[in-house]
Amino acid sequence: MSKRSDIVDRRNSNNLKYGLIYTEVLGWIDLGHAQGTDIRTLLNKIDAGESSGQDRYDVTYSQSMVDPTRTLKMGKFITWRIKRGRPYHERKSIALAMMMSLAMKFEGLQQAFPISLVTDSGFSGEDLVSDLLGFYRVVAIQNPFAMLRPLSKEDALRRWDYYGKIGNWKNKGFNPLLFPDPAISPHVKPRIGRLPNFMQTVLPWSDFRSGTVDVVSENGNYMDSAKGGTLPYA
Repeated sequence: MSKRSDIVDRRNSNNLKYGLIYTEVLGWIDLGHAQGTDIRTLLNKIDAGESSGQDRYDVTYSQSMVDPTRTLKMGKFITWRIKRGRPYHERKSIALAMMMSLAMKFEGLQQAFPISLVTDSGFSGEDLVSDLLGFYRVVAIQNPFAMLRPLSKEDALRRWDYYGKIGNWKNKGFNPLLFPDPAISPHVKPRIGRLPNFMQTVLPWSDFRSGTVDVVSENGNYMDSAKGGTLPYA
């Protein structure tokens, strides 16, 4: 759940693990979502499967959240079974498809009752595009922020104050939600933008009929202690 106080100086964007910035190309970006740590872990799991010697191997990917009291961790997971022998471009394609598939399910979990009573994070305008940026920071460009044209903290705060909190603006796709400068276009509403070219170079895996990738668990749920939990997920 992004807050006004999360907005940070754009000059530290590439090094910060948390915070919120506004960019002219991708709109609001949650730097936590955009870290790509989950993607590194997922690709490492796929690489390990390829090195396992097994004909097929299972890979589990998950996303989670901690409740406001920081007592429980809850989330979603999926497990796919992959036929060994995948070249690197296919591994990236499979990882992207897993992320996109689960991210939609996880945002739906956050938007559903009763979780929606305590957070507005479900399909918040910055979440999915930030997830996608995290993917491409791992597989393409580690520091893309200069080309995304982030605003100064002062200008980002003005954008927030004019349009209101980003959690009120929902985006159920991976294209950016852009908020025009109110000083230039005071009567224009937010609009869906276009991804930059470097964020369109990998196509998500879609061939589920060839037997190369099978879905073992399509929509798993889990709950555990926020600290010291035992479940093998995020």
